[in-house]
Amino acid sequence: MDVLTHLFVGLHIIGIACLLGGFLTQMKAMGQGTARFVPAMLHGALTMLVTGAILVGLNQADDHHVNNIKIGVKLALLIVILGLVYVKRDEERVDKRLFGVVGLLTTANVFIAVLWT
Repeated sequence: MDVLTHLFVGLHIIGIACLLGGFLTQMKAMGQGTARFVPAMLHGALTMLVTGAILVGLNQADDHHVNNIKIGVKLALLIVILGLVYVKRDEERVDKRLFGVVGLLTTANVFIAVLWT
């Protein structure tokens, strides 16, 4: 069971890297007002959603304590991120503030995962 959990943790981190990496590659364009949500951001957010749900299930199946409030907050942030990226994915330009919100929420999600114990 540990191997399976570690596999999905790795995939979850890859999802975070895709989402945050897509944001960081558009930072210069964001300053110019030409930023857009790249497909890697959508795929990363979807990967985070699926692997996160699987990780919660694996931890509960293995009788580990799951902090449901923490998971709920992270899920709420991810749903907002996923909604914004999905709705605006085909637009050539995304508003700076909206693009910044996605980066901020993604970063907050990472810090919640790491710091909330």
